[in-house]
Order: sequence, then structure tokens, then C-alpha cells
Amino acid sequence: MGAHRKGSARAARAGHPEPAGPPSPPSPPSPSSPSFSPSSPGRDGYFDLLRAVALVRVVAYHTFGWAWAGLVFPSMGVMFGLAGTLMARSLRRPALTVIRSRVRRLLPPFWFWGFFVVTAMLVHGWMPGWQIVYWIVPLGDPPGSAWAEQAWDVVWYLRTYLWFVLLSPLLLRVLRLSPVVVLALSLVPVVVLTYVWQPPEGRLGSALTDLATFLFCWLLGFAHHEGVLGRLRPLAVTVASLAALAYGGWYALAHRSAYGGTYDLDDNPLAQAFWSAGFVTLLMYAKEYLPARSTRASRSRLVAVFNARAVTIYLWHELALVLAVPLIDRFWEVPAFEAHLPLESQWFLFGVGWVLIGGFVLACGWVEDVAARRKPTLLPGGRAARMGA
Repeated sequence: MGAHRKGSARAARAGHPEPAGPPSPPSPPSPSSPSFSPSSPGRDGYFDLLRAVALVRVVAYHTFGWAWAGLVFPSMGVMFGLAGTLMARSLRRPALTVIRSRVRRLLPPFWFWGFFVVTAMLVHGWMPGWQIVYWIVPLGDPPGSAWAEQAWDVVWYLRTYLWFVLLSPLLLRVLRLSPVVVLALSLVPVVVLTYVWQPPEGRLGSALTDLATFLFCWLLGFAHHEGVLGRLRPLAVTVASLAALAYGGWYALAHRSAYGGTYDLDDNPLAQAFWSAGFVTLLMYAKEYLPARSTRASRSRLVAVFNARAVTIYLWHELALVLAVPLIDRFWEVPAFEAHLPLESQWFLFGVGWVLIGGFVLACGWVEDVAARRKPTLLPGGRAARMGA
């Protein structure tokens, strides 16, 4: 995402969840309405599957550090696009009600997770200043110690998502003025921040860079819900998407020296913005041509769990991978494990990490239910489960 973060920050930007909430009202607008969408008003199996894939990819990226992962599947762009679609659907209701609901579903899981992270940092000698208020409402990057950076740096996504939620009523009004033109112009801010004006250091610069990087994807979600994509010609969408992919890919490869010698999109805002724009546009446009039964086939119990516990998986996956390392170290003390298990393999770390993530889902996921005013469940996704749209 931005070049303003390196190391573990780069890994943290590999993927993120969209907070879950209750389904939208069952009565969609008529086809003549400007807010008509061909999408089903309930859960969308295709989008749920994309979200689950994005979460798996973030854990894989954190484990293996593959620089090419963002080119294969730009999780961040995908997730902001999906979040934009869900936000536009929710805005059928009064804007203040929707914003209040989204914030309520986001903050309790963040507070619960943050309590453990902040407590651990305090125990290890960290002492915050007034900036600790960002641990209450993450409108800016919260402070933290270098010792726990791998854990707390993931909050950048929550900050960006929160700002998009707050700005959504205005952004939706602007998009409806001229959807295609506004979509094209939404890539201008990241171009300006790259070529014309260097954003300031610190929280303000980070926030501006991330908002500019993913503005197109968020608005693309709006455009999908509004039915704009379905009215466009396939050739025009394909050509524009391939052009964005070509420019984003070229910029990532041609400017590696300026971004630490890597073509990792998470270090390069301009490449991330254009590659994600092309990739997510093709994914969302393909949705218009998928038969209904193909999306229903995506509604497996595993996909349902991933979507109902998306915030929990995102927030706790870093800690799971961190804890997996000393746990595997203990395995070396057992002769049978040392002889028969691939303890040195990153794939083994990947597997152990998912076991611990599953433990966090069971132990902490209920907070998402409480935040969404659902009955707390140990493992969601059953026939009666209701997840966020």
C-alpha cells in the first residue's frame, strides 16, 4: 500500500476483512430506480468466497512473504471493493443509522483484541502519550512499541475502512452524478501523491495515501451495487481493465529500486491502485455473467465461518503466527516430532498458524456476535446463522 511502511507492515497489508452485519432489507429497488442492482439482496456466495480467499492469502503472505502474491490476487483491492458493495447496499437505510451500525460492529472486536496487545506492550515497558486515544477510535494509526509492531500494525486497515465508512454517504452522492467519470477520476489522487505532491510523514500522510490507493475499489463496489457495471459493454470493461493492469504491473516492475528493490504491490501505492483497479473490475464484472447456482455453490460452512469471523481472523492471525514459532521450537524437544515432522518447513508453520487461528476464532469470535447484536455462537455458519451484508 504505501511506501511509508516496511517489513511487517508490508505483510500486514496483504489482506483484510469486511466486518459482518445483518442482511439487507429484502425488498430491492425497482429496475427503473437509479439504485437498482442486479445483485441479490441477501448473501452473495461469490463475494463471500472472494473474501475467504483473501483471508487465506493474507495468512499465506505473512507466512511466506511472497512478493508476487499481490499480483496473483490483490487481496486489499478485492476486500475494499467488496466492502464498498456492502456499504452501498446498507445505505438504502438512513446514513447515520448505517454509519453507527458499522462503527458498532467494528470497534468491540478491535477493543477486545487491543486490550491484550496494549497490555502486553505495557508489561514490556512501553508508555504511550495522548495518542493512545487512537486505540479507542482508530481514526489515525495507534501508537505502539517496536516489540509488538507485527501485531498492532494491522490496524491501518481498520483506520482506512473507518474513514471510507464515514465518507460513504458523500461518496455515493458524488458517484451517482456521473458514475463512469467519477470512477476514472478516483485514480487521480494516487497519481497526484506519486508525481505531484509528496504527502506528509506520520498519521496524516499514511491515511491520505491509503485512502487514495483504494478509493477506486471502494467506489467500484458502489458502482457494482448501483448496476453501473452491468450496463457497460464487455469490450470496454475488458480493455480498460487490461490497461490498468498493464500500467500497474509495469510501474511495479520498473520502479523496484524506489521501493526497496521489490515489486511487492504493498510497498507501491500507485502500482497497487492500478493493478487492483483492473483486477477487481474484472472480478466484479464477471459476477454479472455468473449463473445463480454458481454463487449458491460457494455457500459452504467453511466460507460461512470465514465471513462471520472475518474481523477476528484478520486481527488475531498475526499473533497466531508469532506464537506458532516458539510452539514449533518446543516440538524439537520431542524426538518423534523431530524425526517425523517437517519442523523446518514454512508450510508446517502455515499449518500450525491456522490451528492457532482456529483457536482464536473459538475463543474470541463471539465478540463479533455481540457487536452485531447476534446471539453469541462458538462456531457460526449453521443454517440459522446470519452474517453481514
